[in-house]
Amino acid sequence: MCYRCGVGTTDPVRKPASLPSGRSGLPLVAGILPLLLALAAAAGAQASGHPTEMDVAAAVLATVGVLILIARLLRRR
Repeated sequence: MCYRCGVGTTDPVRKPASLPSGRSGLPLVAGILPLLLALAAAAGAQASGHPTEMDVAAAVLATVGVLILIARLLRRR
């Protein structure tokens, strides 16, 4: 190292470890899965014995899925 400017005068003996550049698709799947389950719950609500509870479950699942997708998109910025 140069004592005046701090620039390395020789090649480093050890190189820093590289960070993985690939992103995992898991968080995106974690957001889409509740939306798919909400669609299935909404579709089967009338066939079940408890349509009101199934509609509530579909709304909760859809809300969770949308929140996960929003968090994922904000994290990409």
